Amino acid sequence: MAQPVTKAIFPVAGLGTRFLPATKANPKEMLPIVDKPLIQYAVEEAIKAGITELIFVTSSSKRAIEDHFDTNFELEYRLQQQGKTELLDMVQKIVPKGVDCIYVRQPQALGLGHAVLCARQVVGNYPFAVLLADDLIDANTPCLTQMMKIYHETESSVIAVEKIASEDSEKYGVIAVDQNWRGQGPIQAIVEKPKPQDAPSNLAVVGRYILTAKIFEHLAKVPPGRGGEIQLTDAIASLLKEQKAMGIQFDGIRYDCGSKLGYMQATITLGLRHPELGAEFRAFLQEAVS
Repeated sequence: MAQPVTKAIFPVAGLGTRFLPATKANPKEMLPIVDKPLIQYAVEEAIKAGITELIFVTSSSKRAIEDHFDTNFELEYRLQQQGKTELLDMVQKIVPKGVDCIYVRQPQALGLGHAVLCARQVVGNYPFAVLLADDLIDANTPCLTQMMKIYHETESSVIAVEKIASEDSEKYGVIAVDQNWRGQGPIQAIVEKPKPQDAPSNLAVVGRYILTAKIFEHLAKVPPGRGGEIQLTDAIASLLKEQKAMGIQFDGIRYDCGSKLGYMQATITLGLRHPELGAEFRAFLQEAVS
C-alpha cells in the first residue's frame, strides 16, 4: 500500500523578473488573480488533495508570503469589532486547522532541483508533491487530486503533462512515452528543454509533481546544468533508471501566470466566474471589445 502524500513543496524563491517593476518589492507569488494571490490557489489545490504540511522554499525577499499565511491579530480584531464576520472567517481559513506551514530558505537561486533539495531534511523519507504557483490550473477536479489517484494505483512518482506546440519544446521538460499512451502511462524518458527536432514527444511537464523520496539522492548527485542550476528534470531522468514514474495529461486548463499574457488570461477567466462581480465584468468586457 502506497505511503500517503501529506507534504508539498512550494518553490517560491524566484525573483519574478518578467513582472518587474511590480515584483521589485512584492513577490510574484503574491500577485492577485482577482482577490487571491497566486500562491493561495496552489495551496488550496494542495489542501484539497489531502496535503497537511506546506513547505515553502523561500528567499529573504519573500516575507510577504509568510505573513499572508500567518495570523494577523490586528486585522482579525478589527474585523471582529466591526462585525465583518464573513471577512473574518475568510481570513482565518486561509490556512485551515490541521495544516502546518514550514519555511525553508534557498540561499542561492540554483534552479528548481536545488529548491526541492533544500527541503530534503523537512520531507525526510516520505513521498511529497511539488506545486509551482506560476502554473494556475483551472479544473473541476483539482490537478493534484487527479494525480493522487494515479499515485495510489501505481505507488510511483507522477508528473503532470500537457500537449504543446513543437516550437515551444525549448521552454519545457518533455517526456517520451510508448505507443500505448492514452492520456496517462509510464514515462520512458524525460529531456530538459530539447530543440524541436530533438523532442521525444509533444508532451511537456507542467508545475505539478508527486515524487518519491528517492529523488533526493539523484538531486544530490546530478551535475549542474546551464548557469550552474540543478534541474529537477535531470534528476527525474536519473530516477527513471531505477524507479517507474507515471505521466498524466490532467483534465483542466493551465494558465502560465509566470508570463504576462497567461496572467491576464487567468485574471479574465476567474474574474468572469467571480460570484460578486462576474456579471458586471462580463458586461464591461463586451462593451470594451465591441
